[in-house]
Amino acid sequence: MTAEDRCPVVHFDHNSAEHAADPVGSYRALRSQSPVAYTEAHGGYWVLTGYQAVFEAARDDDVFSSARSSDGGEGLTVTIPKTPMHHHIPIEIDPPDFRKYRKILNAITSPAAIVDLIPRIQHHTTWFIDQIIEQGYCDFGEIIGVPAIVTVEWLGLPIEEWSRYSFQHRMVLAAPKGSPDYVKATEVDLPYLTNQVHEIIAARRAEPKDDIISHLLAQQIDDRPINDDEVFSMVELLLAGGTVTTSSLVSQALVWLYRHPDVRQRLIDEPELRERAIEEFLRYFSPTQALARTIATDTEFHGCPISHGDRALLAWASANRDPAGGFENPDELDIERWPNRHLAFGVGIHRCAGSHIARAMANEMIGQILDRMPDYAVDTEGMVPFLNQGANTGYSSIPATFTPGRPLLVEA
Repeated sequence: MTAEDRCPVVHFDHNSAEHAADPVGSYRALRSQSPVAYTEAHGGYWVLTGYQAVFEAARDDDVFSSARSSDGGEGLTVTIPKTPMHHHIPIEIDPPDFRKYRKILNAITSPAAIVDLIPRIQHHTTWFIDQIIEQGYCDFGEIIGVPAIVTVEWLGLPIEEWSRYSFQHRMVLAAPKGSPDYVKATEVDLPYLTNQVHEIIAARRAEPKDDIISHLLAQQIDDRPINDDEVFSMVELLLAGGTVTTSSLVSQALVWLYRHPDVRQRLIDEPELRERAIEEFLRYFSPTQALARTIATDTEFHGCPISHGDRALLAWASANRDPAGGFENPDELDIERWPNRHLAFGVGIHRCAGSHIARAMANEMIGQILDRMPDYAVDTEGMVPFLNQGANTGYSSIPATFTPGRPLLVEA
């Protein structure tokens, strides 16, 4: 099928500098043309921007497949273009096999399961802020490393390597291909960290400890012991989800609150509003902007002919700004918005397994900064946004100043 047969064909590339300059406006313009459109960028792909289109596609695994394949190139199937990442289980698996692995993840990421993780989130957030609280200035781009260090420790990987894991997973998505950061992430850090994870898995197989890798190794799939490669793929997924998206959310929320001091003061004075505010931050900023699928069969979708092997981008960020999704004044951030049926964590069977952990981290990080650094001021001129905002939006540097405080942890 030629591009002329598509309906409609648009000029769009979510990885372009043009899109990165204004992702919200870029998606708004595309959504106003059609909730489903086709672009010839990156070999061609469908872009789903309307709430209903995204919602339906995410729940139709028979047509919109998540399984890794060679369609659209080799690499991580949930990105366009595909990136050089290891197989991620279970987000790159379709039913029925998907459920076997997702059941294992659900057991360690449910609200009840993460109760024991909350003190570690609190501790590491306190520790990060303690490092800078007395000097009166910091870079929020560094403080928001909390999700990475919590995830690395939780899994059972060397805690001193948290920043390297964070850099590698962030840059493979946020850095332009061919840039020094991208090359370092893919050609230096990826092989090094891959080898390290394999070594830790082998060590835990021989001598289990009280960590998530050991727990995963004790599980079974189809009445057989889970193998090391499957555990590696699940660990890779948990690392990718735990080291990037929550930091992206928190960084953007902090900048927005600085620009809206009245709302910031409300969240300081009324901490009970923070959980609902985080849901609105999730909708408004959509830290994971979009994820890709592969068309598994020839069919028609919202009046457009989609074909087996086509690639499709499900734009959560655009759906979350679509008035048709039930969002009144969707381009306004309302910390009391409710109900808030946002799609920031996706929808359907592939909905983010780590959503409860992400909420807990965001609540603690934003809460401690508001409580301990209530008058922080952001140097907006000095902020450095991600150069590529197709997968994750946010900033790599957010210089800030504040009234110095005192550390809370007492070192032994």
